[in-house]
Amino acid sequence: MTTLCDMAVDVLTTADGREKTAKSRDYAAQWFVARDTDTPIAIGTANPPLRPARPDEPKLLDPRDVPKRKPGSPQGRIALLHAVAHIELNAVDLHWDIIPRFAHVQMPLGFYDDWVKAADEESKHFNLMCDCLEEMGSYYGDLPAHAGMWRAAEDTAEDFMGRLAVVPMVLEARGLDVTPGMIEVFRKADATSAVAALETIYAEEVGHVAYGSKWFHFLCGRHEKDPKDAFHALVRTYFKGALKPPFNEEKRAEAGLPPDFYWPLTESV
Repeated sequence: MTTLCDMAVDVLTTADGREKTAKSRDYAAQWFVARDTDTPIAIGTANPPLRPARPDEPKLLDPRDVPKRKPGSPQGRIALLHAVAHIELNAVDLHWDIIPRFAHVQMPLGFYDDWVKAADEESKHFNLMCDCLEEMGSYYGDLPAHAGMWRAAEDTAEDFMGRLAVVPMVLEARGLDVTPGMIEVFRKADATSAVAALETIYAEEVGHVAYGSKWFHFLCGRHEKDPKDAFHALVRTYFKGALKPPFNEEKRAEAGLPPDFYWPLTESV
């Protein structure tokens, strides 16, 4: 009997982006059909890889070596979409990785519902970005990409609360801050497909940050920890450097992140 952890590891060990996201979406559909018929798939246990399988392209570079391109040109807009596609593919793996990585921690089924739904949506986002790139005569893998994306996952591989603090509540929350500006870049260029795709991503990422905040608070309650103090301590442990404003305070609040969680982290300790 295939378990949810088996499904997660199958996604994580699939290299091609389109194939990975097709598996992700199929497994998510299977999970929710089983939940709707009150015959949930077993969570199980499995050993996820430390790093997910990746296609031969894009070439992964140190963040400092990724070429900077101005978004005012078509090449710059392609580079921006390529960067978002890379982020979304990493997000697919991050959302599946958390399931087998911490399967030894007893969690309600609602936790798995949230993470499978998020993985499904991230898969959709990756494909939307690939479609936009292809419309512009490019493709995912055509440009080099950031090699540091998976570092947060490796750093928090043995710390469940650390993973929730850094990935959804810091990295994905950053997406809420920067996506409106990206939408404006493509709106000015009359790139309607890219605007529609980014608006979909923006709307759904609020939920992903909210899942992180919800389950982080759940674990804080279980361990009798103050959520704000625990969040500050974990981000200072695992996130390099200070958080950088400006912040999208409205969307962060909608996702369950009040200002006193992130503003104190704008200064390095």
